Amino acid sequence: MASELCKTISVARLEKHKNLFLNYRNLHHFPLELLKDEGLQYLERLYMKRNSLTTLPENLAQKLPNLVELYLHSNNIVVVPEAIGSLVKLQCLDLSDNALEIVCPEIGRLRALRHLRLANNQLQFLPPVFNLSLHFELFLFLPNVLLRSPDGTVVKHSAANRKLSSLNPPAAPPKKEVGDLKELQTLDISTNRLLTLPERLHLCLSLQYLTVDRNRLCCVPRHLCQLPSLNELSMAGNRLAFLPLDLGRSRELQYVYVDNNVHLKGLPSYLYNKVIGCSGCGAPIQVSEVKLLSFSSGQLTVFLPAEVKSIGTEKDHVLPLQELAMRSLYRSYHQFLKDLNFLSPISLPRSFLELLHCPLGHCHRCSEPMFTIVYPKLFPLRETPMAGLHQGRTTVSFVAYCCSTRCLQTFDLLS
Repeated sequence: MASELCKTISVARLEKHKNLFLNYRNLHHFPLELLKDEGLQYLERLYMKRNSLTTLPENLAQKLPNLVELYLHSNNIVVVPEAIGSLVKLQCLDLSDNALEIVCPEIGRLRALRHLRLANNQLQFLPPVFNLSLHFELFLFLPNVLLRSPDGTVVKHSAANRKLSSLNPPAAPPKKEVGDLKELQTLDISTNRLLTLPERLHLCLSLQYLTVDRNRLCCVPRHLCQLPSLNELSMAGNRLAFLPLDLGRSRELQYVYVDNNVHLKGLPSYLYNKVIGCSGCGAPIQVSEVKLLSFSSGQLTVFLPAEVKSIGTEKDHVLPLQELAMRSLYRSYHQFLKDLNFLSPISLPRSFLELLHCPLGHCHRCSEPMFTIVYPKLFPLRETPMAGLHQGRTTVSFVAYCCSTRCLQTFDLLS
């Protein structure tokens, strides 16, 4: 077996093969023959599935610098070395069916990566979220806008202050993570132990297919609704009790699968007319068993995202002061950003600052951003034309999240 392996690799080196198949070789260690001398400089695709590898060599990128695809499906790899980030041409990485417990942040350096498959491992989290260094504080005393520069000087915003961004000192290079993979199109992290997803995942602007089935997710970051290219999202078999208010707002998102999330009772009305899978959702459960804000209409009850502070009804014609302030702040803030074209933090509690970057949701009737209060309206799936497609396998309702009593009263799901 060893001599046959050496011969295979020698022929590949001699004939400058671009593809090398080392599947089903019962390999316990990465073959040294691949790393001898200058390595295999011409190799672009390496297939090593169904072996018994436990790790990868630190000099992999040095010896195989032109790798475009690396298939390591069904091994026993526990740790991926930091050096993986040096495979700058890598477009496809398959580490499914291994024993991975950690994905190193250096994976964010794979700027050409398009397909990342990490299914069937033991991951409890993806590379953590790192805060970017920001140097300005922004104060909004409507209608005035004030900036505090790094030296403490407070300057009134006007068109003449466009050069203020030059005061921003050079930031330290940000640490890498999954959100830095700008070319990533496919991410499969199903059948792991994930409790949450990194919020910066929404910065993977090319992401089209996201599969997170059979994990332990209790919530989905609302930032994922900002993914401009996401076409298919699968989150079946988790512990979801609610979905982001804006899920389905993007026209690109056409396929959403949330089957077998037994606590999930409400689907955002944006998902109506999309292809959805929701079998096994909406099982009977006492509201007291789940510590979340809930909304009931008749015998129907749905749980709302934890960020929702209050629920409006048709009788609540006046918005809370906090909601009014946030909506005004949001409009002024985004007009300011458009003018200066750079990002500045605001002197507000962190939760409010995050809401300015990504509102709780947008009204399903008029698209007005919402921050603390929603006006929900339920439409049981069994009472819609889609009932026949699901044949009684689910008891979920579509939920229209509105911004005011007026939108609540005029919203019509079928229109």
